[in-house]
Amino acid sequence: MLIKRSEGRAAKQRLAAAYAGLSSGGLDRRSFLRQAGFAGAGLAALGALAPSRAQAAGAATGVIDHARPVQRVKNICTHCSVGCTVVAEVQNGVWVGQEPAWESPINRGTHCAKGAAVRELVHGDRRLKFPMKLVNGEWQRISWDVAYREIADKMMEIRANSGADSLFWLGSAKFSNEGAYLFRKFAAFWGTNSVDHQARICHSTTVAGVANTWGYGAQTNSYNDIRNSKTMIIMGGNPAEAHPVSLQHVLSGKEANRANLIVIDPRYTRTAAHATEYVRMRPGTDIPIIWGMLWHIFQNGWEDKEFIRQRVHGMDQIRAEVAKWTPQEVERVSGVPGAQLRKVAELFATQKPSTLIWCMGATQKTVGTANVRAYSILLLATGNVGAAGTGANIFRGHCNVQGASDFGLDVGNLPAYYGIDETAWRHWSRVWGMSFEDMRARFDTPQMQTTPGIPTTRYFDAVLLPKDQVQQKDNTKGMLVFGHGGNTVTRMPEAARALERLELLVIADPHPTTFAMQSGRRNGTYLLPIATQFECDGSRTASNRSVQWCSRIVNPIFESRTDYEVMYRLAGALDQAAERRNLPVRFQRDMFKGFEIRDNAPTAESILREINRGAWGSGYSGISPERLKLHQQHQDKFDLVTLRAGADAPAEIRGDYYGLPWPCWGKPEWRHPGTHVLYDTSLHVKEGGGTFRARFGVEREGQTLLAEGSFSKGSEIQDGYPEFTIAVMKRLGWYDLLTAEEKATIAEVGSGLGGEDRVSWMTDLSGGIIRVTMDKGVMAYGNAKARAVAWNLPDPVPVHREPIYTPRTDLIAQYPTLPDRRGFRLPHLGQSVQARSHEVARDFPIILTSGRLVEYEGGGEETRSNKWLAELQQDMFVEINPADAAARNIRDGAWVWVMGPENNSRARVKALVTERVGRGVAFMPFHFGGWFQGEDRRRQYPRGTDPIVLGESVNVVTTYGYDPVTFMQETKVTLCQIRAA
Repeated sequence: MLIKRSEGRAAKQRLAAAYAGLSSGGLDRRSFLRQAGFAGAGLAALGALAPSRAQAAGAATGVIDHARPVQRVKNICTHCSVGCTVVAEVQNGVWVGQEPAWESPINRGTHCAKGAAVRELVHGDRRLKFPMKLVNGEWQRISWDVAYREIADKMMEIRANSGADSLFWLGSAKFSNEGAYLFRKFAAFWGTNSVDHQARICHSTTVAGVANTWGYGAQTNSYNDIRNSKTMIIMGGNPAEAHPVSLQHVLSGKEANRANLIVIDPRYTRTAAHATEYVRMRPGTDIPIIWGMLWHIFQNGWEDKEFIRQRVHGMDQIRAEVAKWTPQEVERVSGVPGAQLRKVAELFATQKPSTLIWCMGATQKTVGTANVRAYSILLLATGNVGAAGTGANIFRGHCNVQGASDFGLDVGNLPAYYGIDETAWRHWSRVWGMSFEDMRARFDTPQMQTTPGIPTTRYFDAVLLPKDQVQQKDNTKGMLVFGHGGNTVTRMPEAARALERLELLVIADPHPTTFAMQSGRRNGTYLLPIATQFECDGSRTASNRSVQWCSRIVNPIFESRTDYEVMYRLAGALDQAAERRNLPVRFQRDMFKGFEIRDNAPTAESILREINRGAWGSGYSGISPERLKLHQQHQDKFDLVTLRAGADAPAEIRGDYYGLPWPCWGKPEWRHPGTHVLYDTSLHVKEGGGTFRARFGVEREGQTLLAEGSFSKGSEIQDGYPEFTIAVMKRLGWYDLLTAEEKATIAEVGSGLGGEDRVSWMTDLSGGIIRVTMDKGVMAYGNAKARAVAWNLPDPVPVHREPIYTPRTDLIAQYPTLPDRRGFRLPHLGQSVQARSHEVARDFPIILTSGRLVEYEGGGEETRSNKWLAELQQDMFVEINPADAAARNIRDGAWVWVMGPENNSRARVKALVTERVGRGVAFMPFHFGGWFQGEDRRRQYPRGTDPIVLGESVNVVTTYGYDPVTFMQETKVTLCQIRAA
């Protein structure tokens, strides 16, 4: 337990007290028996029920027929991104039991605390049970038809008065892949790029950093492949709590290979307890540490010279920057002793294969993209990319944050990372059966169609800033929020003020979120009860890019509806609202014409097939629902380490990698196996091999950007080459290898691009270019060098920049943050805010960082409403070093105020006095909500829906600071003061 308790009895008493305070009134024994139909029977009668009957109580109405067989249905845990299989036992339509799948190569019969408790998410009594709206500060029950009509009318009113861009679409990693794709498509048909989700606040900097290095913005290897590693560095991650099941692969690799496990973190975490070497660093000094490691590597000649020569561009410029980071300078800035860093560097560079594992401790910073670039460069310098046991193992947070990113819930992308330029829009318009001109006409202006939208980290600025500072027709006036917590953004006091100004706020979620509770709104808020992912079909993508089919366990309970149905019905309501206004724009008719509609919703299978038709660029084209269902059926046929189906597997999956990790090239019937390890030249393209992607041209300042003497196995081109277009095909004499049907499709696509020669492997809807290049053993996306220097980023060579708020004001002049600028339609402040650090550091001397707990997930509304998890962690807390606590007369377990340097913000939490954090550093988890600056807001939840555990959000006191490339928020390094309450 993270909070120390004197005895179990006290813990149970406190949980009982929490139940008693719930807004439902906390039913007493007689009320419970009366409402449950047991009046007069007494508790003895309830206790006499068979165990299965007791399990099912509350999950569904009606009598359970115990003679009916129990069905076993497979789905995926909806918490972190590991992708653990849940086997549900269903009887008579009721989910009566669960167990982890022993046959899954991912979780192998294990669950963490959250996974073991997911059944509660479906039949938990704290769920939203029916649509509601806020009227004069009171929640009222309404019907779905009323909700659709009123929401659609208000959306069309906002559109007419302020433009399409004034509605912000906030999606979710809780979506299935199909739900995420549908939501992005909906935003496109509405006419805005202001559509985002949780990746903005967890791994948007990872995507930008690694995609700008070697081609794709995703994890290169897998959890299972870590078993092959000889040296593992975990930096900016705590998988023991954030991704517990992943740790079985890490620890198994450690034991089997006697591997080095190095944890670099400001805090001594549960993961650090397993390390062979723990390195404590000052928060915000990732780049000095990485450059300090490379200083030793270059000084001793430990770098992989041949790998660099063949496959890396710009390493000489990295050497020049690294030369500045002597052991003395690294220790001065980061606090890490030179001798310890030399040891770590030698292990990583010489005891290979080595892997670097990171999560949000690396990404949620004003230099997040630069951090990720530095991590990637360390891997390149040591040759630790593109082989088993190596790579960037990037553990994502929510269950489908990878898939939601893949399908365009991003202000600068259409599905499958196609960008938002005209070529990308023409491609997806064709897939959708729409004209490009019709799609463009839906936007406020033609320019806005290719302008990135407002990111979720700054939605409230788009509401509050003067209209002339927001680069769109008008300020944000309304929000549609599907599955996203309101306590996950920094600067929450400002977010609360913005929410009060909105004309429309729609929250679609299984539980009400803090979006509805943290402001003083009295009208114009709607709560829509969305079904969980256990109540619908669809696929989801784990961190390792493996896609898994998730079968519906039970029908949606209460009055909840699936994401698919709500979007379908809302689109129909918008059509009716448009007709009432005599507007020509249509949504349901145009958006859903390519899908199979069943029971007022498109089927997940038909949505995925549309994805297959369009997502050539990321290789989702080969991942059909039929193939995924076969993998779900035969999980036991996949090897634990290689993830490949062996000779004893059915012919339909033999040779496949589990989950067909993308890219899975071509059409499903071509049976590409998926790509277990990205950029692995030791395998043929048809076997999951690959090269670094050629995304940035063929030459730079007289030097080639193409690989030299490096190519994938069986390649007919035994050197570097650019990405393939029809023009390249013709120059190579390969054009006539295309079929007549493929040529006809290519000619049609080319008619909108200025000629067929401009059709590329990504926009060729026939798949002919990919088919021919695979036959030739080459990658359709080219064969390039990875970029150590990314000239299109603010810092082409990553450099250390002090956090916006830093206690080391002596370092600001030498390592300043970037100057003020604009981005994503908004002002982006840098040095003007950092200039305050000199005065702020005096009054707020403690560095505040944040992170995860094993018991809760994300914003915490679901998990803090789960009675099995709520018992484990009942209080929000701050970890404070004993020396800092003593100086402030703070005792362990006492109430304290944590105060931030902006907005007069403060949070009332309990103190956990511990040496896990160093002197001058404090840690708070980010899963809590329901309190706001000392005020308990339980009364603001609709009756019966308030979570069991409430607490302050750390983001009440977090501050300004954004990565310039993605507007990732700074949550890991700010300043605070702590006082006894």
